[in-house]
Amino acid sequence: MASESSPLLAYRLLGEEGAAFSAGGPGGPGGAPARKLSTFLGVVVPTVLSMFSIVVFLRIGFVVGHAGLLQALAMLLVAYFILALTVLSVCAIATNGAVRGGGAYFMISRTLGPEVGGSIGLMFYLANVCGCAVSLLGLVESVLDVFGADAAGSSGLKVLPQGYGWNLLYGSLLLGLVGGVCTLGAGLYARASFLTFLLVSGSLASVLVSFVAVGPRDIPLTPRPGSNGSSLPARFGHFTGFNSSTLKDNLGAGYAQDYTTGAMMTFASVFAVLFNGCTGIMAGANMSGELKDPSRAIPLGTIVAVAYTFFIYVLLFFLSSFTCDRTLLQEDYGFFRAISLWPPLVLIGIYATALSASMSSLIGASRILHALAQDDLFGVILAPAKVVSGGGNPWGAVLYSWGLVQLVLLAGKLNTLAAVVTVFYLVAYAAVDLSCLSLEWASAPNFRPTFSLFSWHTCLLGVASCLLMMFLISPGAAGGSLLLMGLLSALLTARGGPSSWGYVSQALLFHQVRKYLLRLDVRKEHVKFWRPQLLLLVGNPRGALPLLRLANQLKKGGLYVLGHVTLGDLDSLPSDPVQPQYGAWLSLVDRAQVKAFVDLTLSSSVRQGAQHLLRISGLGGMKPNTLVLGFYDDSPPQDHFLTDPAFSEPADSTREGGSPALSTLFPPPRAPGSPRALSPQDYVATLADALKMNKNVVLARACGDLPPERLSRGSGSSTQPHHVDVWPLNLLRPRGGPGYVDVCGLFLLQMATILGMVPAWHSARLRIFLCLGPQEAPGAAEGRLRALLSQLRIRAEVQEVVWGEGAVAGEPEEEEGDFVNSGQGEAEAEALASSANALVRAQQGRGTGGGPGGPEGRDGEQGPITALTFLYLPRPPADPARYPRYLALLETLSRDLGPTLLVHGVTPVTCTDL
Repeated sequence: MASESSPLLAYRLLGEEGAAFSAGGPGGPGGAPARKLSTFLGVVVPTVLSMFSIVVFLRIGFVVGHAGLLQALAMLLVAYFILALTVLSVCAIATNGAVRGGGAYFMISRTLGPEVGGSIGLMFYLANVCGCAVSLLGLVESVLDVFGADAAGSSGLKVLPQGYGWNLLYGSLLLGLVGGVCTLGAGLYARASFLTFLLVSGSLASVLVSFVAVGPRDIPLTPRPGSNGSSLPARFGHFTGFNSSTLKDNLGAGYAQDYTTGAMMTFASVFAVLFNGCTGIMAGANMSGELKDPSRAIPLGTIVAVAYTFFIYVLLFFLSSFTCDRTLLQEDYGFFRAISLWPPLVLIGIYATALSASMSSLIGASRILHALAQDDLFGVILAPAKVVSGGGNPWGAVLYSWGLVQLVLLAGKLNTLAAVVTVFYLVAYAAVDLSCLSLEWASAPNFRPTFSLFSWHTCLLGVASCLLMMFLISPGAAGGSLLLMGLLSALLTARGGPSSWGYVSQALLFHQVRKYLLRLDVRKEHVKFWRPQLLLLVGNPRGALPLLRLANQLKKGGLYVLGHVTLGDLDSLPSDPVQPQYGAWLSLVDRAQVKAFVDLTLSSSVRQGAQHLLRISGLGGMKPNTLVLGFYDDSPPQDHFLTDPAFSEPADSTREGGSPALSTLFPPPRAPGSPRALSPQDYVATLADALKMNKNVVLARACGDLPPERLSRGSGSSTQPHHVDVWPLNLLRPRGGPGYVDVCGLFLLQMATILGMVPAWHSARLRIFLCLGPQEAPGAAEGRLRALLSQLRIRAEVQEVVWGEGAVAGEPEEEEGDFVNSGQGEAEAEALASSANALVRAQQGRGTGGGPGGPEGRDGEQGPITALTFLYLPRPPADPARYPRYLALLETLSRDLGPTLLVHGVTPVTCTDL
């Protein structure tokens, strides 16, 4: 059932009069332009004109003359195969939801996220900028072929001076004309494009008729200079009419020098020029912000345009190969005018298609730039591109793009830019295919496009084809474009981006995690690969930050869950009070820089809530196997939010985008002497519950005394050496024995070893204390323990201490219990716990009479001190009436020991096998 806050309610589905509304329609946020372009005017016309570009009039001879008919058709098929795969992906994404301004950038960024989408969007923008420059350079070239002072042939008017500076001036004037049309808005652009479309269609029709109606003729070619600077004799190309010999000669490849640049042509260079002329498939998608129904217009209009242009290209390739010899094709790229029934009509077509392609690239670039600026991914650099007119036309982005095109015009030659532009387009196409592939692989229920003629196979093939063609066309440009994309992605990652777009990466992660969780079979677990999976129960994180970070160090790549129990009864509440708390706890995890999940529950008691979390936290093979609790004592709670740098910054209230300060989301610590949510009886009962569920238990005491460098992610370099002490036997069992090799003792050793693997604890030395009975000979037990440590690959210092003189007289030697579970008197048990506490403190160098020494040690103390102590935690007694006595003994045992972990392990955690 949809909630009241569903995003669908943000879309006014019906107006007051029953008319349909769209979120991106007129009157939408941000001064969105009115959507008034139809499929034909908004998609078919600009896409056809962009895909024709200058290639259809000025590069047919170039392609067929150098590559031959067979390779030219192969190039065309490869180019359109890649384009068709991308078109399928575009159609799928465009029919899966509302498409707003920005076209391909909007599709990529809302799928792959701002980092990848922003970088590729900027590169696609640059591709359109360079494409506009290429079209203008082609237009200048075609104008100078007729009106230039150095124009070949007698038909040229030869009135325009030529040279680099003059060519740049002509390109700048034409760019001014194109920019003026685009600045006045999409409506004028659409009308100009339709007029251009009619002119281009009429010109192409005259060319097709001329191939049939015109008889054979000789066509003069541009004279080439000789080796001594003099001109060579006049040369001619031949239009033979339909001739089988001409077709036979033109079937194979004949790569030669390009007469406009002098460079030797290859398959890759010719393909780059051809493909560059076909890369206008996004021209309609770039107008998504002005289309009446972009989800329908983009796929339908793009498919129609692609099919139409493919048919025209194939027809022109065949006609040229049948009627023109290779010399004419290679030496006169504008031969259409020479064979036309009315040459001025061809000129009109050339000029019209070049102007329309440049307009399409410029207005498409401006829409992409405007979308980038509105998303504020690149900061103030693109701020001018946000400016729009009263009608919603982003004239600021048009002027911005106009300036960049002017810079690109300085490059000069047409074929020089073709490879770079083609590579940039291929990067964008690969990203569109990758976006569709990601959505398909993620199997998200909301990815259900109405266009179904695609699959993950076509998407994957599209990505591979685009990448392959990139490196085939220009390895340098391909590598440079990928490097640029990586740098831009890193910049956007560092800046941070919006989190409300719905990244497909999260859906892919969910899909893969679910799949691998199912494969993580608990029946195949082995002790060799055991790792701690912790459930830390936290009442108020203000007083538990040190423990929260210490548990993060103990997890060793395992599962780490922060659990919290909210007291209450859902029957008596209007709504669940737990759900709104998740945001605060997740912010806590981020700010504390721990790798933990959050699991909250509602229960009538903390004990029952702990049972809930122990049973249901985690999934499959990733479920907590160890319960971690703070120690239950009377020490006053500390507010670590006031002293921790991560929580005490003045900018705390604004770091989360204006959300409330994290310190205000959790209540202040409990006042000393105030009632507690958990009674001593329930606290011990919770430990007993965990052990009954076969969970290990860790009780942490005085973790707030740990030095900050021991809880950080750094190397933990400290001026004073530290020890980590491990007592792997039950100190409340008065007699010695082989307690250090039981399951619980090995668990202590494993946890201490794991802590030593953390960089902050590398410098700490591990010490293991072996207790001897009064009649036990020194050395024998130590040798057995050292042999065991060697087999377990644990490096530690072993020390023997005598323990057992305090045994109660008359206790049977076969007694296997401890003073917690035995029937001894309270005074005797208290005395034994105090004696054990004194023994541990003596080994720490803390003495037996002072207060807490803390990790810093006593004044004047020399040598290492103990930073953390691991103690054997006895099992709680079976009789609940003894729970208070048990807790009192634990308090006595761990009193004034500084940071201490009392641990009871019930599962095997290590082995000696490979």
